[in-house]
Amino acid sequence: MILSIQHLYLLVGFILAVTAVMTLADRQHPKRYTSALFWGIYALVFLIGDKLPPALVGAGAIGMAVIAGLRGVGAGKHREPTPEQYQASATRLGNKLFIPALAIPLVTVIGTVGMSHIKLGGTLLLDPKNTTLVSLGIGCVVALALACWLTRETPVQGMRESRRLTDALGWAVVLPQMLGMLGLVFSDAGVGKAVAHITTSYINMDIRFVAVAVYVLGMALFTIIMGNGFAAFPVMTGGVGVPVLVGVYHGDPAVMAAIGMFSGYCGTLMTPMAANFNIVPAALLELPDKNAVIKVQIPTAAALLVVNIFLLYFLMFR
Repeated sequence: MILSIQHLYLLVGFILAVTAVMTLADRQHPKRYTSALFWGIYALVFLIGDKLPPALVGAGAIGMAVIAGLRGVGAGKHREPTPEQYQASATRLGNKLFIPALAIPLVTVIGTVGMSHIKLGGTLLLDPKNTTLVSLGIGCVVALALACWLTRETPVQGMRESRRLTDALGWAVVLPQMLGMLGLVFSDAGVGKAVAHITTSYINMDIRFVAVAVYVLGMALFTIIMGNGFAAFPVMTGGVGVPVLVGVYHGDPAVMAAIGMFSGYCGTLMTPMAANFNIVPAALLELPDKNAVIKVQIPTAAALLVVNIFLLYFLMFR
């Protein structure tokens, strides 16, 4: 293919590398050396991670965790426009401000639906295994070009704004990727088998409704711990879903998977570990309470979990 997922990794790595260099050059940054090292390691993972020994990449991930744990990642000094300048720019651009933002999903959908089979010179234009992600990367590049055209700014200013946003999010930017890997580690370590042993030993799984409730609530609980429904899914599905709900009660695995993931998403609403959903919005909106988003979402998540238990019970065993 002409454009593959590797090109997206290189693009992300380039942006992170520029962020690291800008951070290192910011003499007013209170933690410029450790912050630059953090973003530099992260950039290397995207740029040349596939060429490095896995042990070295793992050491880099541990190093990033140590830097973040020791509060070594901080925000730098940024030259922001005055409120008057913000207002003047908003007045001049009006609703055109939404064009770059809307371009990202539009280009992503067009690329995913309409360009997945296009060939140039007999070669596929987009990576068929990662068409959506590659299209998303193209959409971001198109959005940057549109933003520069509308605001009459340069891509360099776009990189400055990217660094400012990255500083606002901090180490939480890395959390989704780390938690995704955690699910694979848990699966390979046999956590699913341990869950199966505990649930069957201490909970009466002979009652079908109890087995359903354990699976639904377990998906939410492990998601709360891991911060990622995709990480919790192999653990609970391997421990309870497949061996009990499908193997013993002969339930529909498609229904189990769908409602199981939905239950995991309920856990996402209730945990600070899901930083990209809960902590990042609070940081971007500059809310005084960093857990404000979670507090608002908990009643909805709890109600949905109860509904999911009954949905799975009645739909899975029809």
